[in-house]
Amino acid sequence: MTNLILFVNAFLSYLLIFVLIIALVIVACIIGVKWRKSKDAKAALATGVQEQAETVEDNTTV
Repeated sequence: MTNLILFVNAFLSYLLIFVLIIALVIVACIIGVKWRKSKDAKAALATGVQEQAETVEDNTTV
């Protein structure tokens, strides 16, 4: 009976560590996706402003 209790104790300890690692991976993925979307939005905004400036320059030279 003692061996069973020790096994269950070890199993639950490793299960808890596994759950914590999975939670950290999920949080890291969510943060990574948010950062990437933010970077893409900033790049799109910068590109849009640059294209708009080029369009205004083209219209004024005509």
